[in-house]
Amino acid sequence: MSEPHIPVLLDEVIAALDPKPGDVIVDATFGAGGYTRAILDKGAQVHAFDRDPDAIANGAAMVDQYADRLTLHPYRFSQMVGALAEAGVARVDGVVMDIGVSSMQLDQAERGFAFSHDGPLDMRMSQTGESAADFLNTADADQIADVLYLYGEERQSRRVARAIVAARPLETTGDLARVVRKALGHKPHDKKDPATRSFQAVRIHVNGELDELEQGLVAAETLLSEGGRLAVVSFHSLEDRIVKRFLRDASSAPPASRHLPQVEAFVPAFTRVSKAIRPTEAEIARNPRARSSVLRHALRSAAPVREAA
Repeated sequence: MSEPHIPVLLDEVIAALDPKPGDVIVDATFGAGGYTRAILDKGAQVHAFDRDPDAIANGAAMVDQYADRLTLHPYRFSQMVGALAEAGVARVDGVVMDIGVSSMQLDQAERGFAFSHDGPLDMRMSQTGESAADFLNTADADQIADVLYLYGEERQSRRVARAIVAARPLETTGDLARVVRKALGHKPHDKKDPATRSFQAVRIHVNGELDELEQGLVAAETLLSEGGRLAVVSFHSLEDRIVKRFLRDASSAPPASRHLPQVEAFVPAFTRVSKAIRPTEAEIARNPRARSSVLRHALRSAAPVREAA
């Protein structure tokens, strides 16, 4: 049976984490377990998190295969600190985060993440709470427009939002895609489907993904021991901007100003911050979904967790 999900930038992620026997590594976004399996094969112990109950259920066979070296946690990665404390783990040697929706979720029509498969307008990673249909069928046009603009960078967000409200109720991914395409004058030969931006925006809103990422980065800073490695793979500019800003603020002092009071000497929480690492053309050819991925990694210092974090 083939893997349902091809882990992106796998060799680069494993090189950044450098897992060794005896290390404790957190896979904050377990998914189909691609990173976890590679880490376990290096002899390390893994605590893996996923809010999607399907991912946790599908990982049971891997837990059996690797005996007592893999523990699955059915929680959001923002909950890492508390969940690991309950498991008796206060510090870890590495954290990897693969942000966004997984190939498994995209490929299951019933999950409602993609317009390539017509299915219920759902998009919930945890399969609980407000669905995409709930939001789009009850929010007013201004709320919908704000979500489309902020999370999808849709310049014509108000036009699309008005079209959504006029077409309600929306029940399927096909319903939403058709409304967006009609509002934006989509033509079949256009290179990029304009519905992509709206689907991204609604998914991010329904799952609180950007807030979750910010909280997850703080959790990683809290958990990593001195010399611990952080590796984060993101898939669009909004995510990468958050990761880049977090690592910049954690690794370099803010610019001095004669108008501000003097503060204690800055001590970086992270060092050896990498530049953006992108997939090779060969990887993109093997896995087209890797095209937009970006990896950033860094090394945790001995500095205490920052108050700002």
